[in-house]
Amino acid sequence: MPDEKMKIALAGIGEIARQQHIPALRNSSDWQLAAAISRNATVDGASNHKDIDAFLNDRGDIEAISLALPPGPRFDYAVKAIEAGLHVMIEKPPAVTLAQCHLLRDLADRTDATFFVSWHSRMGRAIDEARRRLKGARLDRLRIDWREDVNQFHPGQDWIFEAGNLGVFDPGINAMSILTAILDRPAFVSSSDLYFPKGREAPIAADLRFDNGTGAEMTAKFDWRHDGEARWDIEFETDRGNFRLVCSGSYIEADGQRIGDGMTDEYPLLYALFADLVRQGRSETDFSPMIQVADAFLLGRRHEVAAFDWRKD
Repeated sequence: MPDEKMKIALAGIGEIARQQHIPALRNSSDWQLAAAISRNATVDGASNHKDIDAFLNDRGDIEAISLALPPGPRFDYAVKAIEAGLHVMIEKPPAVTLAQCHLLRDLADRTDATFFVSWHSRMGRAIDEARRRLKGARLDRLRIDWREDVNQFHPGQDWIFEAGNLGVFDPGINAMSILTAILDRPAFVSSSDLYFPKGREAPIAADLRFDNGTGAEMTAKFDWRHDGEARWDIEFETDRGNFRLVCSGSYIEADGQRIGDGMTDEYPLLYALFADLVRQGRSETDFSPMIQVADAFLLGRRHEVAAFDWRKD
């Protein structure tokens, strides 16, 4: 039946799952949250499993899985899910390395199942309007301002400062996902300064420059040491006017006016898109935001800054 809900499992029951994935699935007209996979958490109303192997041994008629666990174990889960024939939706970043990304896509291409590499910030309500404003315009200046307090968004999560877990690019890749989706002419990282806290393996801040072959001034500042309200903004100056994309694509500020209501329904839209892809028998595997971040590390000049310790409130 067209209106019959598809059964889905959710792997990784952490903060993002409880704040975004579970509510989106509970309210979905497409999906029934039938199973949860976590070492130390459970979800009411779902069958609960400790790991991917336990789930696959007792999956029943569940046909899809959403992977919201950290990047480290995510690859192994994705491989096993794809090889089991499940439709797979994967949180950002899709893997730890680009080689892993391409291997997952190659594995998925050998099956009839859907593989959806999701970028939630692309679901922002003002993304389409920003793309429309940039189409055919001459871009003179672009500035990404992506600052937040890591104590607020990842309290006590030491894993995020371990090698392979991106550090400040964990949120910063959201800006890259927007950039790669809306620019009329693609840009690439041309310069990168990375700031590593003493004793940590991933950067806490970064300053980047981009180039698109036109001479436009394009910069980005990412910082996890921000004290105050988070800023996830991108400013544009073009020959057709200036505007600012605010709060990770939620709304636009232009000519003293606010365009858009600032509401966010990114995860419901992601799951609706995933359902459409499954029904159409298609996959969506855009790794371009990951490529931008990888290039930032490849070009990165390393600067050691003061040691970071979690704030004790």
